[in-house]
Amino acid sequence: MSEYRFTVLDVVAEPYAAAPQLTARLRVDAGPDQQVHAIVLRCQVRIEPQLRRYEPAEQDGMRGMFGEPERWADTVRPFQWMQCSVTVPGFAGRTDLDLPMPCTYDLDVVGSRYLNALGSGAVPLSFLFSGTVFTRGATGFAVEQVPWSCEARHRMPVAVWRQMIESYFPNSGWLRAGSDVLAQLAGYRDRHGLTSWDETLQKLLAVADGPAS
Repeated sequence: MSEYRFTVLDVVAEPYAAAPQLTARLRVDAGPDQQVHAIVLRCQVRIEPQLRRYEPAEQDGMRGMFGEPERWADTVRPFQWMQCSVTVPGFAGRTDLDLPMPCTYDLDVVGSRYLNALGSGAVPLSFLFSGTVFTRGATGFAVEQVPWSCEARHRMPVAVWRQMIESYFPNSGWLRAGSDVLAQLAGYRDRHGLTSWDETLQKLLAVADGPAS
């Protein structure tokens, strides 16, 4: 089996996708004498939160995921962020390519919750590769698998995530609610003649907090 090496050169915010997307710039090295017809490449992207430090405000935003900071030695573990794939065109020896990384700002998704809680610094990522490689063989072509040991690490600046989110959802975010709760909110909005969901939620929060003492 051939030796394949994968390197993540960069991760950038994709400004022209139809939906929120990051793009990882990959380098695939198959060796100087290897002719590759194509690779059907799959990638599992994991976040490794234990590999960075957190400011107090960031710790507050992560209590719902990891518990109190005193427990983080036991609770903070790597977790899967996404799975993505790409078809690598034919090349000889080495090639660079773009790996699309579709994202969501749904705060019920643990990866988005984690990233939303970060203020600065970098996100430790690991890329675990698998897939099928089509190469030159004795009968014309041969098929082999990308070894499970193929992986790469990259520290993505938090600013890249925020840039992407801001370009698709400027000054806004998403919250998921049950259909019955949405119906009640819509009824409340109509009864009070409110013109937006922001105004509706602000009025409800003001009522819940009560007058200042």
